[in-house]
Amino acid sequence: MSSSLHPALPPDDGLRGVLHNEVHARPTARIRLPALVVYVAVLNEGISRDDELKHLRELPGQEGLAASQLSGNFLRLRFGTHTLKWERHTEFTRYSIVQALPEAAMAGGDEDELLRSLVVEPAWLARIPGRTVAAILMAMVNGDVENPSGLNAMAAPWFDHQPTLTSLLGIRRACAMTDFRLRDSGFERLLVIAPPNTSEMRAGRTSQRLLEMETYRLMALRGLPAVKELAPMLLESEAQLADITARMENAQASDQELLNTLISLAARVERATATHMYRFSATRAYHELVEQRIAQMREAPIPGTQMIGEFLQRRLAPAMTTVHATAQRLSSLSQRVERASALLRTRVDIATESQNQMLLEKLTRGQELQLRLQATVEGLSIAAIAYYVISLILYAGKAGKAAGLPVNPEMLAGAMIPVVLGVIWWGTRQIHKKLTVE
Repeated sequence: MSSSLHPALPPDDGLRGVLHNEVHARPTARIRLPALVVYVAVLNEGISRDDELKHLRELPGQEGLAASQLSGNFLRLRFGTHTLKWERHTEFTRYSIVQALPEAAMAGGDEDELLRSLVVEPAWLARIPGRTVAAILMAMVNGDVENPSGLNAMAAPWFDHQPTLTSLLGIRRACAMTDFRLRDSGFERLLVIAPPNTSEMRAGRTSQRLLEMETYRLMALRGLPAVKELAPMLLESEAQLADITARMENAQASDQELLNTLISLAARVERATATHMYRFSATRAYHELVEQRIAQMREAPIPGTQMIGEFLQRRLAPAMTTVHATAQRLSSLSQRVERASALLRTRVDIATESQNQMLLEKLTRGQELQLRLQATVEGLSIAAIAYYVISLILYAGKAGKAAGLPVNPEMLAGAMIPVVLGVIWWGTRQIHKKLTVE
């Protein structure tokens, strides 16, 4: 929004409008009782908004639906006296159709007849892009919530006279009933009985909480198959890590072999972490949402029946504990692999330093031998140079004697030997001094 629209305020942050309007992003539906809510939630992985837009355009009067209307992740469509709510979430998309309750719906549980009475064709529901994760038919009717026997009598045909879970919601403002059983059609059923004075907004909020609770329950349980898939790998990897750690205590074990095995194990653990950690985090988040919805319902029991929230918490708790424990186990295994890698690196570093020390000692001994050899060679060089110089003096003496000079070549050569050796030795020392200074 341009700052010119609020002359008394600084310019808006770019996200102000989006963040402010988020509170209105998914308004509660207004439901007039009696009503039937047809609810389908599908996984939207690989499903684009264009795919969903194309499907929504198949509804009566929605041929001109614009793509921009699906940009906000929420859309409510009205056709005739019925409404359809579309909501796109990170992993799933929800379709909720609110229509008048068919007259014969509460008289019997004929699934085929009920599906024929829907305001949308069952074929349209079957073509919803995605894979079904939840499908619910929820009847919402008026009744006396203070009469438990009357509630059971109303619910019996809807649930095919099967046992149900029942909760009074709020301060006895409504009654919710379900059996958590999938019918042949793929739908499960919910029943909400509310007093005649129940407002449309309250009925809408009750519907939303119950549908979200069931959807989030199923999404939370998606972490359980991942746990079962991961269990054999965790057992094998933990045993392999224990074996590697034990072999590290043996100084004779090959560092290269240990390193290769540990790298393979670390790669396997990191691949499992990358594959499953998001699902484990999502399971924790969905479970928290289920608990929130249960708390928001403010359940009260009806004598002789089990409450919906109590049933869900008892059935979900072991699965959620297993998922959380596996996530912690995977994280702990990754940390232990990292510590083992650090220990192995320390062992390799120590071995490398030992090898370097031995190499330095060998180099030092070689240098000492080289210096000794050099000193020996220098001594021999001094003798050789002195020999050549004395030879030159001897030849010079012989030449002088031949020229008539009173010189004894042998005596001259013998007398010059100490002088020549001294001069050559002194010259060598001067060269050493010069090299040392440089």
